[in-house]
Amino acid sequence: MKFNRKLAALLAFAAAAGNAAADIRDEVEHGYADSDGVSIHYASIGEGPLVVMIHGFPDFWYSWRHQMNGLRDDFQVVAIDQRGYNRSGAPDGQENYDMNLLVGDVAAVIRHLGHNSATIVGHDWGGAVAWQFAFSLLPRMGEVRSAQPTKSEAF
Repeated sequence: MKFNRKLAALLAFAAAAGNAAADIRDEVEHGYADSDGVSIHYASIGEGPLVVMIHGFPDFWYSWRHQMNGLRDDFQVVAIDQRGYNRSGAPDGQENYDMNLLVGDVAAVIRHLGHNSATIVGHDWGGAVAWQFAFSLLPRMGEVRSAQPTKSEAF
């Protein structure tokens, strides 16, 4: 529970930092995970428990730069490019963007980094992927944090 509170507080602080956070574009380590033949790009910084961030439409990993900067001292923070975005593979055909494949991409990054679990943070379309990850793989691979309100929180 202590880890969850600390992560939530750090996420809030990092989000509030806004433009005051340093640009970390050149400080992150870039890598690629294979997800059944699709190359999934990620940017990673920091050490500690793994936090995987999933962007929304039409963003890419860099939209998480302020949060990554705020969390880097306590966590290994990894922001992915979802398939079809930025440096990740973009397979042809709508069937290659099925939600199960998007969830599999997140799991592939976690495994590629040598972890069995992670805290998943998503925003916008990435939030939908994060919630589906929770429904599909949560008992085995992690916990989910939403950067947007759930329906019950919004009303």
